[in-house]
Amino acid sequence: MASTQISISEDKTAKLAILIDADNASAQNMENILQEITKFGEATVKRIYGNFVGGGSNWKNVINRFAIKPMQQFAYTTGKNATDSFLIIDAMDLLYKNLFDGFCIVSSDSDFTALAIRLREEGKIVYGFGKKQTPESFRNACTQFIYVENLIEIPQTQVTGHNTEQEKSNIEQKTEESLSTELSTLPTEIIRKIFEQQDDEWITAAVLGQQWKLLKTDFDARSYGYKNLTDLIKQNPNIFDIKEITNSSNTYTNLYTKLKIK
Repeated sequence: MASTQISISEDKTAKLAILIDADNASAQNMENILQEITKFGEATVKRIYGNFVGGGSNWKNVINRFAIKPMQQFAYTTGKNATDSFLIIDAMDLLYKNLFDGFCIVSSDSDFTALAIRLREEGKIVYGFGKKQTPESFRNACTQFIYVENLIEIPQTQVTGHNTEQEKSNIEQKTEESLSTELSTLPTEIIRKIFEQQDDEWITAAVLGQQWKLLKTDFDARSYGYKNLTDLIKQNPNIFDIKEITNSSNTYTNLYTKLKIK
């Protein structure tokens, strides 16, 4: 199929199609997911697939609030996931329209592994959003996979002026504990491999992040308990040496790092 590929590296906003598997996603996470997607581009299409008659009513407010198009799919037979098939078919229709730079698949289901592979074969960026128990096959099939647990913020609406200091502390502690469960330890072998592949011992933080994502599609500094990659680097002086270099016009500063461990 002859197609015109659009470079996302150009100074333009990437057009993204967001496809949500209602059977394997939570309505409570959608606001955080949609906010995260704004980092990657514009949500030109937002569609959600599932059976919204009866049990799917918990999606109603989210669908209306964020202007997501519901794609109703009845379960014609038991034991068969018609929703997955509907989403995959629709994704291929959107692909062949060649209007999108990338696709966002919101699901923790490995059934979308082949779809992600096919979209990437056509030169499209694929962002996956799912839980930490998402099968490795789907995570690795995506260009980048983001864990929804990393997008959860402390619900400040629960901490009000009517709470005592002890109550506020308890609420924040319980929330932080739920967010920090099973924080990953830094993969020193992967970090070492990245530096070994470079021509210079000093590399920018941006290069480190790019190479890390190539080796591990679900890389996210938040998985290790840091707000961003810069914090991860600066707060691990036992692993990284750092230096900051400002350009000649003093308009920006680059963070450089080299591996301290051998």
